[in-house]
Amino acid sequence: MAVEVGSEAPDFTLNDYNKQPVTLSSFRGSRAVLLVFYPFAFSGTCHGELCQLRDEIATYEDENVQVLGVSVDSPFALKAWANQEGYRFPLLSDFWPHGAVAQAYGVFNSSAGMALRGTFLVDVDGVVRFAEVNGPGEARDQEAWKKAVASLRA
Repeated sequence: MAVEVGSEAPDFTLNDYNKQPVTLSSFRGSRAVLLVFYPFAFSGTCHGELCQLRDEIATYEDENVQVLGVSVDSPFALKAWANQEGYRFPLLSDFWPHGAVAQAYGVFNSSAGMALRGTFLVDVDGVVRFAEVNGPGEARDQEAWKKAVASLRA
């Protein structure tokens, strides 16, 4: 079962593609966080989703929202992908223990060893304000994310 709206977001620390630790709770009190779980780097649907995020990153930055991509890929694969595609937001490696953070958010597909397409908007107090889970190959509608971000101002 995925983490639900209104619940406290499970805290975690994962390494980004430069092997630098990123801790979710470090953003508390200063920035909301959009967590975007995706199955694998270099895959078709993930490529389209993350390129759209890259191209529209100002939408989130203007609202003081930190975007964090999370997959079970190794930091090395994530770095190669970020360099190839010009991603300017952190891609975090949930590689080991394999998928532990995806499991904590209820978006780990254990039979395939990958994260589902889970999206969670965490407000500055660490509370989940938006949650969505899509299956493999099912692209997400990022307009819903933008509406959720805009609702943080209300």
